[in-house]
Amino acid sequence: MTKERKLVIVGLGETSDIAFEYFTHDSDYEVVAFAASAEFVKQPVHNGLPLVAIEDLASTYPPATHSVYVAVSYVKLNRIRTMLFNKVKSLGYTCANYVSSRAFVWHNVVMGENVFIFENNVIQHKAVLGDNVILWSGNHIGHQTVIEDNVYISSHCVISGFCRIGESSFLGVNSTFNDNIVVAKDTIVGSGTLVVRNTEPGQLVIGSPGKAATKTSYDAFNVEEELR
Repeated sequence: MTKERKLVIVGLGETSDIAFEYFTHDSDYEVVAFAASAEFVKQPVHNGLPLVAIEDLASTYPPATHSVYVAVSYVKLNRIRTMLFNKVKSLGYTCANYVSSRAFVWHNVVMGENVFIFENNVIQHKAVLGDNVILWSGNHIGHQTVIEDNVYISSHCVISGFCRIGESSFLGVNSTFNDNIVVAKDTIVGSGTLVVRNTEPGQLVIGSPGKAATKTSYDAFNVEEELR
């Protein structure tokens, strides 16, 4: 595959290493460097490529000639990824999308920037994906469903038609959503949950059918260690 575009990956954890693999072997982007906040830059090289501070990024890999992908998972309920996305956008960068060659994305799907779609996702007619969305492997996104900004969808989630998944939410593995469900912002949906009614902002929803439970602060939602 011809590499026609230059890409810098922001992040140093497992998510960034995975993004490096996928962009390298299944996209037309050439990954040329990694970046992280200055306090996390402890060495000049990561995965054999230059590692630079985000604070120096525009002077070393200018936005006129390079795109960025912010590769951070759901740390602090997506807040870290969102903060870094906003930071690189303020520097003038366009954020790259990765769409697996093994995903099915219908031609009239609309998506924003910094979207990562793994293999075996099905995204149907007129679905909308906002900015900074991650779809891990094997999900179904139904027709005319809207996924708002900064959402993390894990694996094998089934979201039926005409749903709306609110900003910064996290959907656990094997969760299922009936038609026309509205998931409010900052919702955490537990693994295996069947969502049959709309949620309220900041709820933890678990069970089948799903019911609201007490949710800890998103600051505690830090179950994957990542340098950023």
